[in-house]
Amino acid sequence: MGLFGFGKKKEEEKKAATCCCGFDAKTEESSGCCCGGAGEGISSIKILGAGCKSCHEQYENAKTAVRAMDLSVEVEYITDMEKVMEYGVMSMPAIVVNEKVVSMGKVLKVADIEKLLHKLGY
Repeated sequence: MGLFGFGKKKEEEKKAATCCCGFDAKTEESSGCCCGGAGEGISSIKILGAGCKSCHEQYENAKTAVRAMDLSVEVEYITDMEKVMEYGVMSMPAIVVNEKVVSMGKVLKVADIEKLLHKLGY
């Protein structure tokens, strides 16, 4: 409850203590983050689609871009509509990097995916 500012400080501390994946350094005994650090590197790339030709083409382009950039992450292809809807994606194919939707509704070429990943700082 943030009425009159009560509880606001605790909420801010809670947000600051977690990293990009929700790792909480105060409650976890291990040192560091489970995903390799807050915002550093790519922990996951997912292609969301219905299994159509365009979605499969996006998946292949993403795998090619990851190989070309020499990244050590596997590209996951998700066609389960329940999981796709969890991301709030209404047009496919979509690209999700580190659990954040970065592109949807169009098939990106390999070079465009590489540019996108560079733009995001990876």
